[in-house]
Amino acid sequence: MKILSIEQVRQADAYTIKNEPIADIDLMERAANVIFKWIKKYISKKQKVKIFCGLGNNGGDGLVLARLLLGKGYKVETFIIRFSDKMSPSCKINYERLSNISRSKIINIKESDKLPLIKKNDLIIDAVFGSGLSKPVKGFIANIFEHINNTKAVVISIDVPSGLFCDESNTEKSGVIIKADYTLTIQLPKFAFLFAENDQYVGHWEVLSIGLHPEFINSVNVKNYFVEKNDIKDNLKSRNKFAHKGNFGHALLISGSYGKMGAAVLASKACLKSGAGLLTTHIPTKGYDIIQTAIPEAMVSIDNDETKFSEVPDLSYYNAIAVGPGIGQEEQTQKALKLLIQNTNIPIIFDADAINILGENKTWISFIPKYCIFTPHPKEFERLTAKAANDFERNQMQREFSIKYNAYVVLKGAYTAVTCPDGTSYFNSTGNPGMATGGSGDVLTGIILGLMAQNYSPKESCILGVYIHGLAADISVKKTGFESLLAGDIINCIGKAFKKVKH
Repeated sequence: MKILSIEQVRQADAYTIKNEPIADIDLMERAANVIFKWIKKYISKKQKVKIFCGLGNNGGDGLVLARLLLGKGYKVETFIIRFSDKMSPSCKINYERLSNISRSKIINIKESDKLPLIKKNDLIIDAVFGSGLSKPVKGFIANIFEHINNTKAVVISIDVPSGLFCDESNTEKSGVIIKADYTLTIQLPKFAFLFAENDQYVGHWEVLSIGLHPEFINSVNVKNYFVEKNDIKDNLKSRNKFAHKGNFGHALLISGSYGKMGAAVLASKACLKSGAGLLTTHIPTKGYDIIQTAIPEAMVSIDNDETKFSEVPDLSYYNAIAVGPGIGQEEQTQKALKLLIQNTNIPIIFDADAINILGENKTWISFIPKYCIFTPHPKEFERLTAKAANDFERNQMQREFSIKYNAYVVLKGAYTAVTCPDGTSYFNSTGNPGMATGGSGDVLTGIILGLMAQNYSPKESCILGVYIHGLAADISVKKTGFESLLAGDIINCIGKAFKKVKH
């Protein structure tokens, strides 16, 4: 699913109005109707609804919604925030339509007026600015927003929480932003929704389609995508009846050190569960019994060092390589990683300690093969690059890293972002807070390695691997709950995740 900039969203609206064709006011009616249907499913008629409207088209959506709710017997109060003497034409028409309903209660709020009483059981609808914001919210409008934020009432924002900028960071702006519990966004997700810094404003968000013209959406060029099941399903490879293990690649996983052999076990299991034909795990001598016992399906390459990765095995057998989970950062391990980079011409998956080592030896990154994959969490990425001022800046740094080194970066988070050498970014839709547990990242490395072994491209391996990883966790968490989800539980549901994507 494409993520459009706010300017592109306006263009999509204009294109739809011209080419469907449909009048602006009828498109507003359509938007309010899909929001009304959502609210009707979840909100009781006993609950008092208070709709705060601006003077533009977002306010117009709120006015139509007020009319629809009144028509179905809801108790509605509509507040018009009079920060100007002007209304958009469609907003004005819907204001007049609502005014003509005998049961409607419309209250105009001006700068000198007392703020309305809001009770904790009220439902607040925010239809003040939406995506049409041009400057931070200050003054008496900011006072209203703070008043709403300080209540215990549930808040639903239409399209975008009022005061939120969607294409740039809000962290250094001085305006006030509505803190929504739910955001019902129109047609496509907004870029700002995908960053942790905005979670307090956006809350739970859902995309509601209003049928913007598909011709425009299909043709518009974007740099950001939100990955859903339909984006994944067509890329999964089928297996021939006469296929054998040699058809699905031979992966090499360099993992583990004394006290960290669990990382090697988890990544190995995940790799094989993801479909690799063969896996060899390169481990320190003392890890031999652990790997042979815990995962007999894996072959073992034994390092001469008892406790750490210190030498590069013969690489000629393998078509996919991953390094890093649990290897530590000893001097010998750093030298071995450098040798691995120098002696490999196929993409390498760098994770965990391998990333930390490269963070200390940044000049080595210039010598990595094309299309390598990095799977850092934010702190590890910071070691590779620099500290970012905000999430938007970090995402830009991530893109620049991918472009500079012709690499893929999988930056782990709630909406794990995969950036590509062409500067595009793919945000993942699966996963849950239960994945914030030790070993979860090792599982992701194993899944991506397993896909690479099967000759999925690096881009496909990243996007598909992240999606399957999150989906397996979503399946498992239904039984375990967030607190009790373990990395091993995710592995146990990888097969179910693949089946769910296919069907």
